[in-house]
Amino acid sequence: MAISASFGRPETEDCLVRRYLRHPVRLVPFGFLAVILLGTGLLMLPWATSEQHYTPFVTALFTSTSAVSVTGMAVNDTPNYWNGFGLGMITVLTQVGGLGILSVAALVILVVSRQLGLHNRMLVQAETAEFGIGDVRWLLTRIVATVFATEAVMTAIITIRLWLVYDYPPRSALWSAAFHSIQAFNNGGFSLYSDGLIAFSRDPWVALPLGFGAIIGGLGFPALFEAVRERRHPARWAVATKLTIWGSVALVALGFIALLTAEWGNPRTIGTFDAPGKVLASFTQIALSRTGGFSVVDTTQLSEVSYPLLIVLMFIGGGSASTAGGIKVSTFFLLAFVIWAELRGEPDVTVGHRRIARASIRQALTVALLSVALVVAGTVALLIFTTTVPYYQALFEVTSAFSTTGLSVGVAPNLPEPGQYALTALMYIGRVGPLTLGSAIALNTRRRLYRYPEEQPIVG
Repeated sequence: MAISASFGRPETEDCLVRRYLRHPVRLVPFGFLAVILLGTGLLMLPWATSEQHYTPFVTALFTSTSAVSVTGMAVNDTPNYWNGFGLGMITVLTQVGGLGILSVAALVILVVSRQLGLHNRMLVQAETAEFGIGDVRWLLTRIVATVFATEAVMTAIITIRLWLVYDYPPRSALWSAAFHSIQAFNNGGFSLYSDGLIAFSRDPWVALPLGFGAIIGGLGFPALFEAVRERRHPARWAVATKLTIWGSVALVALGFIALLTAEWGNPRTIGTFDAPGKVLASFTQIALSRTGGFSVVDTTQLSEVSYPLLIVLMFIGGGSASTAGGIKVSTFFLLAFVIWAELRGEPDVTVGHRRIARASIRQALTVALLSVALVVAGTVALLIFTTTVPYYQALFEVTSAFSTTGLSVGVAPNLPEPGQYALTALMYIGRVGPLTLGSAIALNTRRRLYRYPEEQPIVG
């Protein structure tokens, strides 16, 4: 039993809980881990598979982690291996992972008690990174409404298309549309088709809703809500919103042009498409490659130039407090402004006539450098576990797992168990790591009453 440091008497269980809730960041990894393990147990059951047999632990763990971390990477043929129950579980785990374990827990508390205490509001902020404690109730309502409204619109459009044009039975059209809409908005990458969405790469009524859904889900709710609220006055946007919105636009535009140029004449991807088909497939693939994980072209047949492009986009990821992974768009472009200020000899880093706090710069550098270290370490580990995978494919697969994107070049299913466990760990770390690390750094910021003498070591 723990002893109270202040009064020297045993702490009650309630006191222990309250003391633990003062540090909500600690609950983030445990919350995700609990749901992952629950999903693993359910997916191991024989009635989750098409052939009614028990699923090996490593396969169930990999799939559950991929769903909860909204990655979408798989080690088996998803539509043929899992039956309706298994696919339903994957859908539920993806939706829960997209909303965030702490957000879901706070919503349950809100429904039951109809009010949120201070501790519970702080729990939600650890996941959503919203503006202030008083905004949590408003934030949660808007998040749930936005998620389900967007998914409903996407589902309706795709359902009608599959029913009227592709002759799907109404129930099958609704199931396929709902499954892929949930996956796209939550930036998962599971598909009901063995070859991904290649069959719909030139169909704008299927490809565009999924692409735009992934973009919206990957922006992050704080940035999205402020951009909508101040849509007539972009100059009033906060720095984080400007970095996220304009940064995402720039990444999609540049990535689209680069991929279109690189794959224009590649007959194994879009080379045989007409010009509108090439444009649509390239745009959709870039929109889904940053965070979504769906394939509208065969990623194993891409030209060599396209691989580093997609690796960079996956590593950057989406916006903060979004369903996307990666180091986040705001982190990447904040570091770009840091480099620009240093090259110009500026004493301060400024974005939109706002001076960036040094604490934010240190946080961005820490998250980015640790992420690079994890990707490098994961790539080395994967190359150790298997000698048949080229280094660029290992780097692609590791980056996809860490950034919770889910794109694959076919490496994951052929890995030995240690390699699959390594990718599982990367998906888990990629989902909770940057969030936990960034929040922990922010919460541990402290001011000293003294400073050491300054010295400038030689750099370069």
